[in-house]
Amino acid sequence: MGYPFPSEAWLNALVDKLNSDEEYAETAKNWEGDLIFRLIDKKESGDEEVILYYMDLWHGKCREARQLESIEDKPDAKFVLELTVNQAIKIFEGELDAVQAMVTRKLKVRGNIGYLLRNVPIVLDFVRVCRLVEIED
Repeated sequence: MGYPFPSEAWLNALVDKLNSDEEYAETAKNWEGDLIFRLIDKKESGDEEVILYYMDLWHGKCREARQLESIEDKPDAKFVLELTVNQAIKIFEGELDAVQAMVTRKLKVRGNIGYLLRNVPIVLDFVRVCRLVEIED
């Protein structure tokens, strides 16, 4: 069963996958950091909608996930990851490599990029779990 992306249903399904995936739990057992996904949905009209998802990732589990009204709702988040909805879908469907997206700034990162680069296996495993949540066409 697929989920519309972006949606609260997709986010909840991702949390369920993260919290039940033993490989992710082991790979990310030392990860300490929350993040905000800032997704930009570019409409055919030229308008843009910004969707914000907060995820508290801690030692291989997601302790909290929810949509935010504003980045100011969690101003101390360790990372803000910004990309378009289409780029996120390409990453989650395996058409775009997450690390390459960071390097080419298709995926903009605010926060300690060194921490991310030192933890690339965790980042890649997070993406692997994201790919387990099917996106509805």
